Amino acid sequence: MRIFLTGATGFIGSHLIPELLAAGHQVLGLTRSDAGARSLQSAGVEVHRGNLEDLDSLRAGTAHADAVIHTAFDHTFENFVANCEKDRAVIAALGDALKGTDRPLLITSGIGMGDNGPGRPATEDRFDPHHPNPRIASELAGHALLDAGVDVRVVRLSQIHDTVKQGLITPFVAMSRAKGEVAYIGDGANRWAAAHVGDAAKLYVLALDRGERGARYHAVAEEGVPARTIAETVAAALGVPAISLPAEEAQAYFGWFGRFAGLDMLASSDWTRSRLGWQPTGLGLIADLEAMDYSPPAVA
Repeated sequence: MRIFLTGATGFIGSHLIPELLAAGHQVLGLTRSDAGARSLQSAGVEVHRGNLEDLDSLRAGTAHADAVIHTAFDHTFENFVANCEKDRAVIAALGDALKGTDRPLLITSGIGMGDNGPGRPATEDRFDPHHPNPRIASELAGHALLDAGVDVRVVRLSQIHDTVKQGLITPFVAMSRAKGEVAYIGDGANRWAAAHVGDAAKLYVLALDRGERGARYHAVAEEGVPARTIAETVAAALGVPAISLPAEEAQAYFGWFGRFAGLDMLASSDWTRSRLGWQPTGLGLIADLEAMDYSPPAVA
């Protein structure tokens, strides 16, 4: 198939491209820049110029594809609510171009949307249209398209990692370096589900090739890594102390990250594995955190 891929030069998209090509697909990659175009061309990908703000460019890319995989998202978390609403508009535009066809649209969400309550792992069968997390906007947009007859499938991400990036933990490391200490909330027993980026990329391909209309799939290799273990691993690598903070101080201490710091983001992928035959084999989150380079970013 010819796949229109948003986020083609991003963290997940750049790992997804070789998996799609190896599976025999062609890729039409979205990019806004000359540098992005050169990177895609060198990877053997056809270039489509556009961006998430130009909805017509997204519709045009979709018109020339047999399927769409949407991995792009604006990860400026200071504007998280607005970015979730932007994603709602992007998904609606992609879906508009697919109405009346059987061409699939794979969208991206977070495992928190499958929340089953305190102490219970998020599951694929759980969909709460009234979920308080703004990221539900993406799944609401997909659900509306399902009702309109579009073949929508959802990949929900956990903390996706390698030795370069680790989801929300990447900005957490930067904050900790700046503060000279690594903080966790309370006893740090809250857990974050995780998966290696290579395994996540393989999951998208399986969801495309074997997936079902309306299904939600969880990119979860580890159901929950304790926040204290994450913090202590980062602290050891940075050579700074790990400290406990009361929950009521999280927002003032962390800023925008405070909304996430104390969450128990436990999640299961049992259904995903049984339906798609997905078997993650990549390194665990702690192994990648231990192996990463903690040198401060070079000053331009």
